[in-house]
Amino acid sequence: MADECCAGKSGKTALNDPRWRRILWIALIINAAMFGVEIVAGVAADSRALQADALDFLGDSANYAISLGVAGMALTWRARAALLKAATMLAFGLWVFGSAAWGFVNGTAPQAETMGLIGALALVSNVAVALMLYRYRTADANMRSVWVCSRNDAIGNLAVMGAAIGVFGTGQGWPDLLVAAIMAALAIWGSLDVFRHARRDLVTAAG
Repeated sequence: MADECCAGKSGKTALNDPRWRRILWIALIINAAMFGVEIVAGVAADSRALQADALDFLGDSANYAISLGVAGMALTWRARAALLKAATMLAFGLWVFGSAAWGFVNGTAPQAETMGLIGALALVSNVAVALMLYRYRTADANMRSVWVCSRNDAIGNLAVMGAAIGVFGTGQGWPDLLVAAIMAALAIWGSLDVFRHARRDLVTAAG
């Protein structure tokens, strides 16, 4: 009950707060830029974890754009947008699981140095975005979904850096593939969390 009260107040305040929109624009630019950096580095380093993280940056860019589009709309539309974003998170997680499984069969060891460097850059970017969004983490499902994405991304970046250390130490590709699978699990778990909050918001709007 306390969470619901906080969600209502935080959501109403954020909708009229130009700071919310400004943060989303900054997050959108950062994520779009990092997608370009990571997809190039991931392909060059043959790292599925980096490629998965790059696609996550791309998905987040789309999610931020959707959030900007529905920020001033009614709760029902914001909840529906959150459902769409949850579906994209789920699709991303399933795709990464498939990619990791394929890599276990056919993959080679990626370049650990590139993984570590780009992973650290991605971590700094995601932590900065997550800190900016922290105050909105208990708002409506749409705002919470943005926070969940940023939080999961920061955790995923730490895992990528851990995988780089593992690849460097073992000379094998399995740490990279293991982290890709973990990132997929985070995306799936996060999508279920957003689905739950979106359904609650839809019930609230209908009532």
